[in-house]
Amino acid sequence: MQALPFAFAAILLYLAAGLWQAMALARRVEPRPAPVQWLGGTAALCHGVIVYLTIHAATGFNLGLSESASLACWIITLLLIVVSFFKPILAASAILFPIAAVSVTAVIGLPGNTVESGFSPGLIIHIATSMLAYGLLSIAAVVSILLAFQQHALKHHHLRGIIQVLPPLVRMERLLFELISWGMVFLTGAIISGFIFLDNLFAQHLAHKTVLSIAAWIIFGILLWGHHYRGWRGQRAVRWTLTGSVSLLLAYLGSKLALTLIYHSTF
Repeated sequence: MQALPFAFAAILLYLAAGLWQAMALARRVEPRPAPVQWLGGTAALCHGVIVYLTIHAATGFNLGLSESASLACWIITLLLIVVSFFKPILAASAILFPIAAVSVTAVIGLPGNTVESGFSPGLIIHIATSMLAYGLLSIAAVVSILLAFQQHALKHHHLRGIIQVLPPLVRMERLLFELISWGMVFLTGAIISGFIFLDNLFAQHLAHKTVLSIAAWIIFGILLWGHHYRGWRGQRAVRWTLTGSVSLLLAYLGSKLALTLIYHSTF
C-alpha cells in the first residue's frame, strides 16, 4: 500500500514528539518547543499524505469512520502546531500527538469503503468550518485537562513537575477561553452553513450530528456568557468545556459510527 511508509513515519514521529513533550512536562528534558514542533510538523506532513491517499477515491471521497477520525486528528495537529508558534499551547501535544498516531494506525488497519460522490462549494464551506471548530474546541478540551491538573497542584501545594513547565494559571485560563471563543465562531458558521447548504439537517441520517452540534453550541455559549458576566473559571470552566467537547465528539464521530453500524452509510 502506498500509504504504509508514510503511516510508519507519521506514527513514529507523533510518538517521538508526544514523548518529548511528556518528558518536558515531567522535567526529564529541557522544555524546548522546537524539537516538538519539528517532529510534530513532519509527522503532520506524512499524515496529510495519508489523509489524501485514504480519503481520495476514483469515484469520490472515502469518508468511513476511521478516515473521518484520521482527518479530524490531522486538522487538530495542524492547528496545534500553527497556534504553538503564537501561544503557549504545546503542552497539549503530549496527549494529542499519541491520539493522532492511533488514528493513523486505525485508518491503515481498519480502512472504510464508503464513498461520497462529490461536494458542492456550499458543502465544502460547511465541512471546513466544522473541522476548524472541532479542531479548536478539541484543543481547548485538552487545555482544560491541563488546567485542572494545574489547579489541583496549586491547591495541594505541589509545586514541582508539570506545574513548573505550564504557563501561569491566569494565562492558561485566558488561552482556554480564546480557543473556545474562536471555536464558537467556526461552530456558529458550521451550523449556519449547514442550514443554508444542506437540504434537511434534521433528516434521519443527519439528526444525530445536528442535535449534538447545537447542544455543544449551547453549552459553549453558556460557558462564555458565564465567564464574561459571572466570572466563571476554574473547575466550573473545565467541566463545561469537557461537556461541550464530548457533545461535539459524539456529533462528529458518534453519529458517524451510528450511521456506519446502523444505516450502513455516511453523512
